Amino acid sequence: MNLIHRHIFTNVVLTCAASVGMFAFVLMIGNAVKDLLGRILAGQLPAETVVHLIGLMIPVVVSYALPMGMLTGILLVLGRMSSDAEVTALRASGLSVAWLSAPILFCALLGVLLNLAINFEFMPRAKVAYETEFAEAVRQDPLLFIVPKTFIRDFHGFVIYAGERKGTVVKDFWLWELDAKNRVKRFARADSGRVDFDGKNGKLVLTLQHAQVEVRDSKDPESFAEARAPATMDQLPIDLSLDKLSGSGLINVKQKWLTFSQLMQEWRRLDRPDPAVPAAQREKQQMRVQVTIHEKFATAFSVLSLALIAIPIGIKASRKETSANLGIGLALAMAYYFGMIVVGWMDNQIALRPDLLMWLPNFAFQSLGLWMFYKVDRS
Repeated sequence: MNLIHRHIFTNVVLTCAASVGMFAFVLMIGNAVKDLLGRILAGQLPAETVVHLIGLMIPVVVSYALPMGMLTGILLVLGRMSSDAEVTALRASGLSVAWLSAPILFCALLGVLLNLAINFEFMPRAKVAYETEFAEAVRQDPLLFIVPKTFIRDFHGFVIYAGERKGTVVKDFWLWELDAKNRVKRFARADSGRVDFDGKNGKLVLTLQHAQVEVRDSKDPESFAEARAPATMDQLPIDLSLDKLSGSGLINVKQKWLTFSQLMQEWRRLDRPDPAVPAAQREKQQMRVQVTIHEKFATAFSVLSLALIAIPIGIKASRKETSANLGIGLALAMAYYFGMIVVGWMDNQIALRPDLLMWLPNFAFQSLGLWMFYKVDRS
């Protein structure tokens, strides 16, 4: 690698690393706000657990940030070089666009390998560890989820409110039990009560004292045509399952959270005949596994696809402004991911081979990139 190639490669690597870090930080903040901020503000998670959970987010967000960061980094480097007439000077010396692009494409191939490792190994393991640790943190002290003066919707099928909590004693307690359509089918209110943790069965047990209970019509809970007078009960026990919070100690591992070896093991299992599972259902399940494998590969190769688009755009755009190049990079990345989402809608259409359709966005971007290469090289 000569001096010019080293110069371009070094600039691309450093700028892409900064861009990946920026996108990863933005995605991490979004995930932290969605999953953890409410828990942190309510004091439901200890600080060391929060730090570790945020650390486990890194491989997950990097798998999405890497293609966008590579695209933006290439646009920034080539935009600056083109704006400063460096590209013009190099091409005037007889160097082709392909020669100038060699270190960038080499960097993109390294990005593909890194993204493959993240998608198939680091991200699945980090995601499972994240869900497991979050569930364990909840089970350590689930009483922390009874936050005073807050409407709590963390318990499946219930909305609860406590005006005050001291230890296991709650005061001014309100409870709404919901049906499958999130309609109130039972309402209870008590001046005081007690909440205990049943660790063996993974639930909180509420015991309300002198509770007023109103039961709605099960067929039409929103109808008050036949209003029922509230009943008073000396003690009203209510079980609040922790399944939604902690999965009762078990994590429902999604296919996207499986490593490559686990996905292949699942694929081979579904490939074997099973009298208990109809052939059509088994074929559909096997196709979902294939879609997941191809999606992970296709997402990794998106680094190369977006790089092929970024090189000619960066040379022609001649933009030195960081904001403009960031905007172009973000728009192209969003177009790619939108294409992946559209293809993902067909995952149940086995006849259309959704596993192979996952490669369509890559094929489209690479074809467009090669055509743009040709046009730029001849201009």
